[in-house]
Amino acid sequence: MNLRPHRPGLPDINLTPMIDVVFLLLIFFMVSTTFKEDTLLQVRLPETQGEAVSAEMPQALEITIDSTGAFYVNERMVTDRELDTLQQAIAAVVGAKRERPVIIKADAATPHQAVMTAMDAANRLGLLRFAFAATRPDAPR
Repeated sequence: MNLRPHRPGLPDINLTPMIDVVFLLLIFFMVSTTFKEDTLLQVRLPETQGEAVSAEMPQALEITIDSTGAFYVNERMVTDRELDTLQQAIAAVVGAKRERPVIIKADAATPHQAVMTAMDAANRLGLLRFAFAATRPDAPR
């Protein structure tokens, strides 16, 4: 007869289900995370109540005008503010694809003449489809 108390063994913890859950959470967060595309050029777009459209135009030419009236063609700064220089910069980017749409991103404090110069330079090259970028007042900044 054995009168000594029977000691149970150490509890065995199975870590496999916990590792599976952590792995699935890692995959979920990797797939569902979106990254904001930050650019070095900061432009405060004017606000409008218009309808929201897709920001993705794969072949669009982007002309950005900062608050001082300096031009950027596809985020590359144009050397001066002359019409001919801007036209040459646009022609270098566009090439023979004259059907591309033009998106003008002008700062809210941009002089109106700078916007008209950008439109004139693009129009002289045969670019006829224009869109203006803006933000909604209720949109997060």
